[in-house]
Amino acid sequence: MSKTIIISNRLPVQLQIENGSITATPSVGGLATGMKSVHSGGDSLWIGWSGLTDEDIPDGLSPEIDKALAKHGSSKVSLTSEEVDGFYYGFSNRTIWPLYHYFLEYAEFDLDSWNIYKAVNQKFADAILEKADDDDIIWVHDYQLMLVPQMVRKERPNVSIGFFLHIPFPSYEIFRTLPWRMEVLQGLLGADLIGFHTYDYERHFLSSVRRLLRLEVSFNDVHLDDRVIKVDSFPMGIDYKKFSDAAKKHHENKEEDKSELQKRLDMHKKNQPNAKFLLSIDRLDYSKGIAKRLKAFEYFLNENPQYKEKVRLIILAVPSRSNVPQYQLLKKEIDELVGRINGEFSTVSWTPIWYFYRSMPFENLIDLYTSCDIAWLTPIRDGMNLVAKEYIATRTDKTGVLILSEMAGSANEMNESLLINPNNFEEISAALLQAINMPKEEQQARNAILQKRLERYNVEKWANDFMTSLLEQKQNEKQHKSHKLSATRAKIVVDEFKAAKKRLLFIDYDGTLAGFHKDPQKASPDEELYTLLDKLAALENTDLYLISGRDKETFTKWFLPKKYNMIVEHGVWISQNGEDFRMLENVKKDWMEKILPVLESFVDRTPGSFIEEKNYSIAWHYRNTDPDFGLKRATELNTVLTSLIANDEVSVLNGNKVIEVKSSNVNKGRAAMRVYSEEDYDFVFAIGDDWTDEFMFEELPNSAHTVKVGRQKTQAKYYVNSISNVRQLLNKFTDKE
Repeated sequence: MSKTIIISNRLPVQLQIENGSITATPSVGGLATGMKSVHSGGDSLWIGWSGLTDEDIPDGLSPEIDKALAKHGSSKVSLTSEEVDGFYYGFSNRTIWPLYHYFLEYAEFDLDSWNIYKAVNQKFADAILEKADDDDIIWVHDYQLMLVPQMVRKERPNVSIGFFLHIPFPSYEIFRTLPWRMEVLQGLLGADLIGFHTYDYERHFLSSVRRLLRLEVSFNDVHLDDRVIKVDSFPMGIDYKKFSDAAKKHHENKEEDKSELQKRLDMHKKNQPNAKFLLSIDRLDYSKGIAKRLKAFEYFLNENPQYKEKVRLIILAVPSRSNVPQYQLLKKEIDELVGRINGEFSTVSWTPIWYFYRSMPFENLIDLYTSCDIAWLTPIRDGMNLVAKEYIATRTDKTGVLILSEMAGSANEMNESLLINPNNFEEISAALLQAINMPKEEQQARNAILQKRLERYNVEKWANDFMTSLLEQKQNEKQHKSHKLSATRAKIVVDEFKAAKKRLLFIDYDGTLAGFHKDPQKASPDEELYTLLDKLAALENTDLYLISGRDKETFTKWFLPKKYNMIVEHGVWISQNGEDFRMLENVKKDWMEKILPVLESFVDRTPGSFIEEKNYSIAWHYRNTDPDFGLKRATELNTVLTSLIANDEVSVLNGNKVIEVKSSNVNKGRAAMRVYSEEDYDFVFAIGDDWTDEFMFEELPNSAHTVKVGRQKTQAKYYVNSISNVRQLLNKFTDKE
């Protein structure tokens, strides 16, 4: 029976060593809560670091730790303090965290940290491989483990792997500054499904894949070798019921059951019934914008002096990575800002900012959520921000106002909140004014919509949606493999070939027999290919045709001395048995002088593109352009050409990074059928990689063996993955048994 293996940097279990014994208690974090539905029963295992370094564990106690973790369905990865420093505090939090949050000035590119990161990722991968079977489902979490999917895929090519990134993925311009950008992308692409919180992060990732790895991306699918990787967005929710129920219970508390914090909050509310409490809860991190929020609050008080003594900002800053220099400097800055603002504005009965630098128990969080009139969250960059969702979930009477940075991932789902740019103090000040004076009816109308949405798309649904999508991807792969020219099917085709009396082969060139090149003239045949084609051409009762969109001059130079049969320019010209090319179709070319200036204008405006003029067609190549820009220009050119050729017998072919304009009355399908009708063939084979080859697949009889190179949608019966697969198959035709 298959099992689910979850992998994260930290296990969802807290370990404590006291008097030589181990105590293990479950964590209550967002990820641990969200994965409850996935990590349940005996069919799930969670792999991660226990939080204790090898140096922290007394001799002989490691087996006891393993037993304690096993009771919670967990298994540990052992790390030394040096590994934790280099992998977690080093590369993960001094390189990836600042870079992915757009704080490029804080990003450190240290080779030693990168090497430790790689080594630790391999440790995690090895731990998975030790426990995983081929039919298991593996779900890898977050930026600390971005190399793990490919490391596992290398050893277990058939296993199903998902990866979810819990922080933003940066734009291409930011990501490209990372020295090890290729390795990170390749590591992530080991997964079958890659998940992000928002479509923006998904879009940034796909852009980097296209522009750095030059891989084909169609919609949200990445085509890599023999696999298709799905990339999608899954906005993470919260345990809505937990927060909503806690808030309801909180309101039912009798006076004697209330916490000290709640009693103090109640006292201040009673003394100043019209005053508004503003709440900010964050980890102490430069990405959260706490310092800017304090300055914006100072700006608001200066611009709106009438609200002095009528608003109070409660800031809870949870300590984080206190041994990283930037965090130490940030704490100092915030301490000084709070002190200065309180010193400037405080009165005998009013302190504008209450500042807590500590974590608080869950009950106190509920005290703050339910007591504060406004939640004010202004991260400069944030993957999601679940505090915003938690605040709304606790507002049982639907009052309260959420002011949220549009730079937070949750802003995409929470349009009913007051969305602000965290860098715009004027906009923030206006939002504070609006929040303070918002009528109760408007608050309830906004929050009713938010609560309904958050309750429906909670953290459990997030986890289940991801798993469902991963299982569907696995199923799609199985269905796709049903059309693959497997070894068994290939043997049947080869056997039929050898048993046939008269055989006909149509073989495309670019992308089928040879790879693409930035300069098409340099994609010339190698010696291995000449040898293969010589063998095929020499076979008795076999007619081999190279069928291509190439110009006849190039094929004359490459192949005419070999006396191969050739059809070029999509069916305009034919050469048989080494004779000069003759026209297969009568083709007009008067339209070319109208189209050429259009293509030239696109070359001028698209750096890296160029025109290839053939006898009866013109091609605009954009393989050397920026992928996104080239695709944009190609779409634009398609629109222009379609309107231009409406009244001419001309068609536009969209090939692999090329747009070709040619006469409509010629194509590979017509040419192939002309040849097929001349003899009585009992075996027909056609193979190609391009959209132009679809005419051939469609026109040839149903008995023909048609093969597509690549996994795109096709009329062909089968597909193979690569040029090397094509050559392997054709070599089997020539094998003598």
